[in-house]
Formats: sequence, structure tokens, C-alpha cells
Amino acid sequence: MCKPIIEHILKGIRLTNSSKNYRSFLVIGLSFLALALTFSARASLGLIMPVLEQEMGWSRGFTSGAAALALLVMAVIAPFGGRLVDKQGARVILLIGLGALATGCFLIAATANPIAFFLAFSGIAAVGFGLVATHIVSTAVEQEVTHNKGLAIGIATSGSTGGQFLFVPLLALLIGTYDWRMAFVALGLGTVVIMACVYRWFPRHSPLSSDTVISTSSRPNLLQDVISILKLPTFQILFWSYLICGYTTSGVIETHFLPYASFCGFGPVPSATAYGLLSAINLVGMILAGWLTDRVNRPLLLGGIYLVRGLTFVILISVGTSFETLIFFSILFGLVDYSTVPVTASLVATHIGKSVMGLAFGLISAGHQIGAALGAYFGGVLYDLYAQYDWVWWSSLWLAVFAGVLVFLIKEKPEENSAQTT
Repeated sequence: MCKPIIEHILKGIRLTNSSKNYRSFLVIGLSFLALALTFSARASLGLIMPVLEQEMGWSRGFTSGAAALALLVMAVIAPFGGRLVDKQGARVILLIGLGALATGCFLIAATANPIAFFLAFSGIAAVGFGLVATHIVSTAVEQEVTHNKGLAIGIATSGSTGGQFLFVPLLALLIGTYDWRMAFVALGLGTVVIMACVYRWFPRHSPLSSDTVISTSSRPNLLQDVISILKLPTFQILFWSYLICGYTTSGVIETHFLPYASFCGFGPVPSATAYGLLSAINLVGMILAGWLTDRVNRPLLLGGIYLVRGLTFVILISVGTSFETLIFFSILFGLVDYSTVPVTASLVATHIGKSVMGLAFGLISAGHQIGAALGAYFGGVLYDLYAQYDWVWWSSLWLAVFAGVLVFLIKEKPEENSAQTT
């Protein structure tokens, strides 16, 4: 049953030439795995948050602060990582990021000091989070694939959530069977394995496109490129909508979904199962969004995703003690969670330019992490103040609706006209 579907997907991705098939599919596959492990490591903080409160006495505000600082570090790193991808290709960026992530995981497993934990997760591991990221992977795929790019990017970046369907329940099982330290040791070891695969098989250099809204006759420096990008109206729309995207996904859901499920009375395994299901549906949502990106009006698609996401928070507010309602939210939210990534990446490539895509998408991703940091931090603070999450979910609803309306202002532009100014 799955074989015809897989064959259809592979046939849909037409590559630059037949001699590059092997390399291009390696880029997609290794990117998927790298994102799967990295995003699972990020989600692990939400999984162990209640455990750290009981075992270490650390408040929800402290652990939320660690998540928020990690997201801010990612925001600072994102544009520089994107710029390096434009110049050097993705291989070296992924190796540095995976090395930082492995180091951070091993240090977290070895410490009981809150300051050391903060530095390991929000400093060292956060560097890995920022470099092994969807904007890096999206740019790498954009550089390798010439047709049905939305589908290719959707498959590669779906590792950011789809891989968690396997890894997060396994982490929950390790925590329940052993302890949270063993979970981070396993994450560190897994990261080392993926790092070796990237070193061995990821292409050393990726082709660059000359297609850009910025003149390349005399190559501008970083500051000039940033200024030119910031002047584009489409960039501003994508930046602010993606900031809201970060608030409503990585911020409040990735950090607080598992603690909220625990607050509602669900144990670690049922909570992780619901989160894993959300991640699995996310894989479907991202691939579907990537497929639609190649076929429909992209601003309408992206705006619709934000509107539906906003409505899902009504379901989350109504969970109570119903596990069925929690599962229903996981399914519906999963379809519209990270499905913004391939659509946004496609709009960046066509409306801003392919040769500066890494930098531009890096700046937009920085906005995503800032929004995520706000969601992660204020989610914890509001919980400490009011002992409930309702204010967080209502704010997410209205912000997502606003993002959807904002995106509708973008005019569709076919790929062949991507060198024109927006």
C-alpha cells in the first residue's frame, strides 16, 4: 500500500539531471533525520519539565526561561547560518550544529546544577537547534531540486515533527524505565551517529542560483543584503506572520503541550503518545502542504493554514479530562502545525531570491524563534501566576487569525518571475 505512494512521491521530484539523483535524495533523507533528532531534543524539555520540578525543585518559570533563552539564541544564529548556506552549502553548517547538540545533550545528562543546565541547554545545545533548522534544510533542498520543490522541501523538513512520532515516545519510555538523564545520553549518541552520516554522505558543496531581487553584478556585503531584504514588503509580511507562527507552535505547543497534558491529569506515556501523534500527522501535513505549494495559490494556502490553526486552540481549551479531545486536537493541529514551512520557503525563493534565500529565510526564522521565545516564557510565567493555560491558548487563537489575514496581502508570483522586485 505504501510502496505506490512512495514511488509517486519520488517520481514527483524531478532533479537537475539524472547523475544527481543519488546526491539529491541523500540531501532530503539526511536532512529529514537530522531535523527529527534535533527537534526531538528540543521537545524533550517539555517532557521532563514536571520531572525537574519534582526531582530538582526547579520552577516552571525556570525551565520555561531555559526554553525561551534557547529560542533567542536560535534567533541570533539563524541569519548567520543561512548566510553560510548561501555561500558554503549546508554540510558544514549541519556538522557544526550536530556537534553542538551532542555536546549539549551529554552535558545536560551529567549535571544537577541549574546554571550548568541552563548553559548546556540554552547555550551549547541551542547552537545546534539554530543550525540544524528548517531554513537551512529548505535552502539546501532548493539548491538541489529544480521541479516540485515544494514537495521536496515538505518531505525534508517534515523530519522536524514527523521524526518525533518515534523519538518522543521512546524518550518517555527511557524516562519512565530509567530516568531523564538516560534520555539525554541516548539523544547525544543518536546525534553522533547522524553527524557521522552527514560527514560521509552529504554533498560538500551545493550549487547557487543567480536568481535574486538583489543585484549580484557587484556582490553586496552582508549588511547591504540585509538592508535590501528588509525593504521588501513581502519579507515584512512573512517575518511577522512567521513570528506569530513561532509563538503558536514552538513557543506554546512544543514547550507547554506536554506539561498541559500532565496538568489535565494524563500520565507521561499518554501525553507523549498524543504529542507523538501530533508529530506524525505533522509529517502528513507538511508533505501535503509542500505538494499543494506546487499547485495552488500560495498566499491563500498559507493564510488558510494560519486560520485553521487558530481555531484548533478552541479545542485545546476544551480538553478537560477527555483524552479523546486531546487526540482530536493533536490530529487537527498536526495538519496545520509546521505546514507553514514549505509554503513560506517557496515564497521566500520566488519573492526575495534564491541566491539570498538562506539569509532571508534565516532572518524570517529568527522572527519565528523570537515569537517562540515569547510563547515559551510567558506560558510558564502565566502558569505560575494563574495555575492554568487558558490565557495562553486564547492569545494563540487571535494571533494565528491575525497572521492568516496578514498573509492574504501577498500577491502570488510564479517562479519564473522571481527576480522581479515585490
